[in-house]
Amino acid sequence: MTRPTPPFGARIENVQETFDLLTATFLPGVGPRRVAELATRGPLCDVLSRPDDHGDLLPEAARISLRTGAARRAAQEQLAAARQKQVRIVGRDEPDYPALLRQIYDPPPVLYARGTLVGEEGATSMAVVGSRAASAQGHMFTRRMARELAGWGATVVSGLARGIDSAAHLGALEAGGRTVAVLGSGADCIYPSENAALAESILARGAVVSECPLGTGPQRENFPRRNRVIAGWGLAVVVVEAPERSGALITARVAAEEGRDVLAVPGHPDSALAAGTNALIRDGAGLVRHAQDVAEAIGLSLMPQAGFPDPGVEKEKDALPVLGALAAGSPASVEEIQQRCGRPMADVLSELASLEVMARIQRLPGGLFVRG
Repeated sequence: MTRPTPPFGARIENVQETFDLLTATFLPGVGPRRVAELATRGPLCDVLSRPDDHGDLLPEAARISLRTGAARRAAQEQLAAARQKQVRIVGRDEPDYPALLRQIYDPPPVLYARGTLVGEEGATSMAVVGSRAASAQGHMFTRRMARELAGWGATVVSGLARGIDSAAHLGALEAGGRTVAVLGSGADCIYPSENAALAESILARGAVVSECPLGTGPQRENFPRRNRVIAGWGLAVVVVEAPERSGALITARVAAEEGRDVLAVPGHPDSALAAGTNALIRDGAGLVRHAQDVAEAIGLSLMPQAGFPDPGVEKEKDALPVLGALAAGSPASVEEIQQRCGRPMADVLSELASLEVMARIQRLPGGLFVRG
C-alpha cells in the first residue's frame, strides 16, 4: 500500500495513523463512535485492510468502500486539498488534538485546523455561546466578559456565528488573548460570510477548526454535531442569551452529559432571549453575574497574564476609525465611511456590524449609517 503524503503541518510519525482515521471518516454509516471502537481492535490500518472481519461495526456500504479503495481515494483528495489551502488535518491521537475533546463519548476522528492548536489548553478553556439575534446588552456583556477571561489567560471557544459567538471572539481578541472558532462547515468555508475578516483575525491568536471535510457548506445537520465539539473543548460552557429553542441549549445539554460545568447569565423573565438561560439556572446551572463567576468555576487565576493588556480596560481602538468617520445626525454610506477612515472595506463592514449591535450607530434606509 502506498504511504500517504504528509498532510500540511503533520508530524511525520503520525502520518499513517492520521490517514487511517481520515479514511474512516469517509465510510458510509460509520460515525465517530464506531471509528473509536474499530481502533480498539488493533492498528486501524490493519482493521481497515480486513473489512469483512468487522461486519458488526462496518455496514456493507462501508466494506465496499474499503474493498474498492473509494474511502482511501477520498482521504487522499482531502490531503491534497489541505496542502493547497494550508489546512492541517490533526488526528485524534496527535499531541495537538485537544485533550479534553478526546475524552468525550464520540470525539471527531480528525480535525481540520487553520491556526494553532494547543492540546493541553482544556483546563483553561471554556465555551461562550448564545443567540444569533443577540441584544445590544447581551453583545456588550459577552464582549466584556470574554475580554476579561482572555486577559486572565483563558481560551474562549465559540462557533463564529452572528450575535453572542461573534462578541465572544471579539472580546478575546481585544485582550490579545486566545480564541478558537469551531465551524459547522468546512474549515475553508467561513459561515456566515460577513465574519470572514473576524476569522482571519482569530488565526493570528488561535484557530479555526472543523470536523467537516474541506468544501462542506453550512448544512443544517452539521451544527448539532459542531456543538458537541464546542462543549467538549474545555471545562465549562457559558450561555449568555438563548430562547427556549436554541442551539446554545444543545451545547449546554451536551456539556452536562460530558460532566462539564454549565453556566448561564440570567435575564428578565419577560425577555424571550432569557427563557433558555433562566431555565438552565432553574435546573441547576451556575449563575453568571460577571467574568469572575466563570473564572472561579474553572479555577482560573484573576491575575492578568504577562504581555496581556489589563482586561478591565475598555478597548474600542479598533472601532474608533470607523466610529470617528460618522457624525451624529449626518448619515454616510459605506463607501464614504471607508474613504474617511482609510480602512479596508472588509474591516469597515465588520466594525459597522459590531457597532450596530452595540447600538453605537444606526442603519438607515438606503444603506446609510449614522452615529447614535
